[in-house]
Amino acid sequence: MLQGLHAFLLRVKSLFHYRRRDREMVQELAFHQAMLREKLLRQGIPPARAEAEVRRTFGNAARWHERLRELWQFRTLENLIRDVSFALRLLKKSPGFTSVALLTLALGVGANTAVFSLINGLLLRPLPVPHGEQLAVLGMEEGGTQPNYSFITPFFRSLERRHDIFTNVFAYNPDTLQVKGQAGNESVDGVLVSGQFFQALEMAPLLGRYLTPEDDQPGGSPQGLAVVISERFWQSWFNRTPDVIGRKLIIANTPFVVVGVMPKNFIGADPTQRPQIFAPLSADPILDAPRNHIDGGIHAWWLTVMARLQPGMSIEQANAALFTVSNPILHEATGDAGFIANEEKGHFHFAAEPGSRGFTYARIVFRKPLVAMFAMCGGILLLACLNLTSLLMARGAARERELATRLAMGATRPRLIHQLLVESLLIAIMGTTLGLATAPLVSRSLGSMLMGGGVQHGVQLDTSLDLRVFLFAAVIALTAAVLIGLVPALRATGGELNEQIKEGQQASRRDERKSLLPRVLMTLEVALALVLVAGAGLLATSLMKLYKSGAGFDSRGIVNIAFSMDKQQLEGDQLMQVYHEIGDELSHQPGVKNVSFEFIVPLSHRGWNGNYAAPGQPSKLIWMNSVASKYFETMRIPLYIGREFRWSDTKAFGSKIILNQSAAKLLFPGRNAIGQQVIDMHGKTSFEVVAIVGDAKYRDMRTPAPPTGYMPIQQDEQPKPSLHAVVRVAGPLAPLASAVRSIAARLAPTIPAPTLTTMDEVIDNSMGAERMMAVLSIFFAGCALLVTAIGLYGTLAYTTARRTSEIGIRMALGAQRAGVVALVFRENAAVAVLGSAAGLITALLASRALASFLYETSPRDPWVLVGSVVALTVIASVASLLPAISAARIEPITAIRCE
Repeated sequence: MLQGLHAFLLRVKSLFHYRRRDREMVQELAFHQAMLREKLLRQGIPPARAEAEVRRTFGNAARWHERLRELWQFRTLENLIRDVSFALRLLKKSPGFTSVALLTLALGVGANTAVFSLINGLLLRPLPVPHGEQLAVLGMEEGGTQPNYSFITPFFRSLERRHDIFTNVFAYNPDTLQVKGQAGNESVDGVLVSGQFFQALEMAPLLGRYLTPEDDQPGGSPQGLAVVISERFWQSWFNRTPDVIGRKLIIANTPFVVVGVMPKNFIGADPTQRPQIFAPLSADPILDAPRNHIDGGIHAWWLTVMARLQPGMSIEQANAALFTVSNPILHEATGDAGFIANEEKGHFHFAAEPGSRGFTYARIVFRKPLVAMFAMCGGILLLACLNLTSLLMARGAARERELATRLAMGATRPRLIHQLLVESLLIAIMGTTLGLATAPLVSRSLGSMLMGGGVQHGVQLDTSLDLRVFLFAAVIALTAAVLIGLVPALRATGGELNEQIKEGQQASRRDERKSLLPRVLMTLEVALALVLVAGAGLLATSLMKLYKSGAGFDSRGIVNIAFSMDKQQLEGDQLMQVYHEIGDELSHQPGVKNVSFEFIVPLSHRGWNGNYAAPGQPSKLIWMNSVASKYFETMRIPLYIGREFRWSDTKAFGSKIILNQSAAKLLFPGRNAIGQQVIDMHGKTSFEVVAIVGDAKYRDMRTPAPPTGYMPIQQDEQPKPSLHAVVRVAGPLAPLASAVRSIAARLAPTIPAPTLTTMDEVIDNSMGAERMMAVLSIFFAGCALLVTAIGLYGTLAYTTARRTSEIGIRMALGAQRAGVVALVFRENAAVAVLGSAAGLITALLASRALASFLYETSPRDPWVLVGSVVALTVIASVASLLPAISAARIEPITAIRCE
């Protein structure tokens, strides 16, 4: 063993002193030769015979050097270094091929890595907390297609008290907190957490302590209300001062004491949130005033609940235990017999699932689109590999005489295959590196597009590269190297040796024309490209139809201005007067045509509904919004009959409601709804219908406009509603933004600075997944067409160049240039036709997978399929004509001599 270790160490040492070893070998061999020569001369042998005997005894000096090197070198490593060096020289000699190969792979790898980064950030990356595998996400099975992950406070508090199943049970709810700064109140991303939140996540604070169950009590602990801040907030608000513990923060006009600072890598339990302040759950009536989710009971579904399993307990065991306690907790939560009966009808029970990755609703919303895009990315990578395989096969055919000569000189076939695979691996590594370099920028852009319509405030997605992404890229590089290199290497070294040396390119040309493999590969490439182009066409058509479907209002020039009024002092009629003054001020700004107010911004994924009925009729579900005077004029929603609201429509003059056409038909079928009464079944309030307006989409663009009712903002039950000003503007927004800040500072100085969002941005964000899929698929389709064109052109150009002599002879014998063009063009025409046919059949079968993503678009839309075939045919024709025209320009004499 020691002898083997000594030999290994000598080999390692020789890696760094190989030049000295070579000199020592030369000197030692010369020494032994001189000793033998001297011995022979002493024996009286003539010098010529002595020299011949020395050469006969020692043989070829170079062979001795090789044998000795094998004793102290790593032969495999040395061969690898030589192969890499040789491959680099070859790639340098062919800059056109190298550039095409690297760009093709970079497109495939970059797209795959970018989308995988999104998938990794949203679906795969675990929370950065200790023992994350012990975490579980809790939900409720209520008979629906998927669990309900929104909990009411009574359910959570009952589970929190049970420690027989879980070590800790905790709840949280992301929120936007109003924090008093030097320039007034500011909006800060925060989260309300229960007392066991930090204990369950087991992350130690950077400074101070974390919140405990004692802090999660009404009024806080005996020391007062406490909060924990993030390291980022500590930096931006306190400049990392070490005495931050004990400092006070004024949140929602209430003092809170900072008791701890969490490290920057702690993000909580939602991977898409970056809260800066962690406040106790029991402070919700203060922080969300005038709302009170805690006392909302069974009407406030607002909490996400997670838990840490007891040691040794599995998810299956936890679910069995939860099933047992579900019914008692349901009856303990409320005495509402109707609610209990409805839940029991759906076989209500709690359920747990693995929670190492935390929980976010974005994961439910965007899982299917991301998986679909990843499948298309795989198609692009496969297309790139097929393209490079075809190019390498054509390139390898041009090197067959060289490879045959090397085989004849003693090289083994495995050795040459190894060398060719090293070249493929080098291309794969460099292409993967280029793809990795571009992936972060692409993934960030895609993440921003995808999460633009986030389900919660402050949503962001971490798409940074981590070990998982690098491993994925390494697997891609190795897979690509094998896919693009193995078949060309076997093919290039598998010919008849004597024929290749004697006849040069002619032998390989005969075999090449008979071989089906290159044509099969190009046919597959065309077919795959057609599938990708057809998929892009379907998604793009669906997106266009979604935009053209209309929202029921004119979004051009509309700006929504959010005012956070829930923490200032005014309420009721006094607050309405402030809104009225703000509206008047805004209406006099340059470029402003109309101004109104609304509570819910259409297509923002927010909603408010209730059960309403005509007198003596069963109740119907109606979606609601509260709006101000001139709202329908500002939004350009048609007013069919009746009048708009006025600022004088207060509760003192009777409750009023405006219905859209769908609501009017639902509540008053076949009757005129104007002047009729609509009863709110919850509050038993009766509203007089004063107008009928056009239908407008409510939560998203896909769903048809629901039955909707509008009430005046003066009659809103909320004492301090935070409304959005709806402003129609002609011209730039910068002057309006400056005016809005000035008006808010003067009329409502205690609120945070209002935020402006155009209605076009809201619509774009509401279709974040559709836009991402359409944009990516169009990009993939463009890449597919480009890669296919490169493959068809490159392969045909190689084969045409190798047939130069044949073409010259044909032309010398009288062939016309048009005939030569047709001869060369036919080779790719057959490939394009067969590939298009196979791709069309595959597209018809695969398009069903996109059906759930399409809007009013058939997965077998004939125009899309025909357009895809036409686009691919044009690309294939152009790519095939160029080499054919070049072949027709060959001079016969020059061509005949080329061999």
